[in-house]
Amino acid sequence: MNKREFIRYSGLIGAGLITGGTFNMCRNEKNMINKNKSVKPTLNMKFTPYTLQLKHSFNLAISSRTTTPVMFTEIEYDGITGYGEASMPPYLGESHETASRFLSSLDLKQFNDPFLLEDILNYVDSLMPNNYAAKASVDIALHDLIGKLSGEPVYRLLGLNPEMTPFTSFTIGIDTPEIVREKVEEAAPYKILKVKLGRNNDREMIDVIRSVTDKPLCADVNQGWKEREYALEMAHWLKEKGIIFIEQPLPEEQFEDISWLKERSPLPIIGDEAIQNLADLIKYKDIYSGVNVKLMKCGGIRSAFIMLKAAKALGMKTMIGCMTETSCAVTAAAHLSPLTDWCDLDGNLLISNDPFEGLKITDGKVTLPVSKPGIGVEKVENP
Repeated sequence: MNKREFIRYSGLIGAGLITGGTFNMCRNEKNMINKNKSVKPTLNMKFTPYTLQLKHSFNLAISSRTTTPVMFTEIEYDGITGYGEASMPPYLGESHETASRFLSSLDLKQFNDPFLLEDILNYVDSLMPNNYAAKASVDIALHDLIGKLSGEPVYRLLGLNPEMTPFTSFTIGIDTPEIVREKVEEAAPYKILKVKLGRNNDREMIDVIRSVTDKPLCADVNQGWKEREYALEMAHWLKEKGIIFIEQPLPEEQFEDISWLKERSPLPIIGDEAIQNLADLIKYKDIYSGVNVKLMKCGGIRSAFIMLKAAKALGMKTMIGCMTETSCAVTAAAHLSPLTDWCDLDGNLLISNDPFEGLKITDGKVTLPVSKPGIGVEKVENP
C-alpha cells in the first residue's frame, strides 16, 4: 500500500465511515446505571468448555470432522450476565487449551463500567496476538451485557434495521449422492444452498443437487482447487448450473492466481480463509470481489462491524458467515446481517446439542429476536 492509499484508509476510519460512532449511544446509557452507588460493581467472567456434536460428518475439501470444540463465556455485572462463545474449528489453530489459557490471563475486574467497550476490548486485544475466537467470546458477551443493561437489542445499538436481514443459505457438505439428497431435503425451508466443493466429485455434487432442486446455489471450495485454469473452467460450468458466487476457490497464498481468476471469472470470487481481519481486507481488496466476515476469524462483533462497513466503502460484496456454532454465536452474528448482501448463518442447525435458543429462520429469512435485549439468546435445559 502506498502513502496515498494509507492516508485514504486511515481517513475512512478516522472520519467514522467505518466505525460510524457505533457504540457512542451505549456510553449515553451508562449514567443511568449505578449512578447513586458509592462503590461500583466490577466485571466478573467465567468460561466453560463444551463440544458440539454434528448431525452429519462435516466434509470439506481438505478435512472432515464430527465435532467442534467451543468455549462458553459469561460476563456478569451487577447481577446481569452476558453470554459469549468461541467456536474453534481446526484451521483456526485454537482449542480448549489455548482458549482457557488466554481467557485465564484476562483481568476484567479492573473495569467497573461495561459501557467502556473500546477500552475493554483494546485491553483484550493487547494481551496476546491471534486467539480471535477466544477474543470473540469476550466481545459477544460484552455486547450481550451492555444490551441487557440498556434494555436494547444489539442491532439497535449498532443502528441497524432488523427488517433488512437477508435470506440465509444452508450448507450441504461433501458426501455420497444419497446423503446429499437427504441434506437437500433437510434444507427445504431455505431459499439458498451453499455447496461444499473442492474434491474430485464436484460435478457430481452439483448434478445430484440439481436433480432435486433448482434453488440458487453458492459454491464454497475451501481452497480445494489448485490450478487457476481449472478454477476458471469450473467457474464457467458453475455459472451454467445457477451458482451465484464462488468462495475461496484457490489456496489463500496463491493471490496472483486468485487475482487472475477474478479478472476472468463470470462469477464473483469471495474471500474467506484469506481474509481474517481488517488488515487482510485492505491488503486483498483488489483480489476478491467480496468477503465472508466471521466473528470467530476477526475477534467479534466490533471488528466484524468495522470490516463490513469498510468492505462496503471499498465497493466489495459483503457476507456474514459462521463456523459450526451454537445459537449464541450465530445469533450474535445475525445482528450484523442487515449490513450484508448474503449471509450463511446455519451453524446452529448443523449440531444436535445446542444449549441456546436465539434467532429464528422464517421462510428462509433471518429473524432477529427483536423483543429481547442484548443478543437475545436464552439457555435451554437438556440440549
